[in-house]
Amino acid sequence: MTAAQLPLEIEELLSWLGVEKGRSANTLAAYRRDLAAYQEFLTGRGLTPATVTEPVVEDYLAFLRAAGRAPSSVARALVSVRSLHRFLEDEGVASSNPAGEVQRPKVPSGLPKALSEAEIGSLLAAATGDDAVARRDRAILEVLYGCGLRVSELVGLSLADLDLGSGMLRAFGKGAKERIVPVGRLACEALEAWLAPGGRADLAPERWARRGDAEAVFLNTRGGRLSRQGAWGIVRHHGESVGLGDRLSPHVLRHSCATHMLDHGADIRVVQELLGHASISTTQVYTKVSAPRLRQIYESAHPRAKHGRPE
Repeated sequence: MTAAQLPLEIEELLSWLGVEKGRSANTLAAYRRDLAAYQEFLTGRGLTPATVTEPVVEDYLAFLRAAGRAPSSVARALVSVRSLHRFLEDEGVASSNPAGEVQRPKVPSGLPKALSEAEIGSLLAAATGDDAVARRDRAILEVLYGCGLRVSELVGLSLADLDLGSGMLRAFGKGAKERIVPVGRLACEALEAWLAPGGRADLAPERWARRGDAEAVFLNTRGGRLSRQGAWGIVRHHGESVGLGDRLSPHVLRHSCATHMLDHGADIRVVQELLGHASISTTQVYTKVSAPRLRQIYESAHPRAKHGRPE
């Protein structure tokens, strides 16, 4: 069964998530893929979502694990399945939620792969040149690291979202949540160079193909709004040029922004606000990366932490 052939109740759930809950297009696409796979599993067993029992949900998770799906992928699939059955229960289509008590798979808490400050410095120092593409690429790298944006937030920026005079920009995060983000001096300079004559204007077409492209901050070489895949390619290209290879991605620059701010003493709630995390527990994962810094602060601040006898 293809995603386009999903049953009505699944389409209604997706519509509700988009209209009532404000889920982003990327989130809805992930739900659609997960539920299409789940529906295919049920169809193969002669079941419908309304006739599912808890053992069936357990069997589905076992099926995903046997297929080699990562724990994080299985956990995400369970979230989609739970949402579907909760929706059917709320709508009176089913009497209970068979996925409600199914245990969520344990997902290993991997540490963010932050770059060192020296590696970031080398990356940004290598992003040189004065042509339009070079200016654009440097601005992208500076903004991703300097502002901690998600790649979707970066490519979604419109000219009206920038206030470089005040050193601020407006980002739209998950669920279209809006937040105001400071823009550092170097990121501001890179953006100003990109927006100055010889920069963005050199990539702008004589006639815009789509209305939203005219307002886009970042353009591709064809004069359209830069895509997520395009931004990924730009970041990866510059990473390879300085020997970072697969270690560099837009999300690694976001990780590095958060980690380095915490290393330099930023309050975790400020970093939470900067990154647009709904819960501080999401931000706390970055503190694990800064254990050496934690030890350094502890030894310098606690009167009985230093080596040798207290004076």
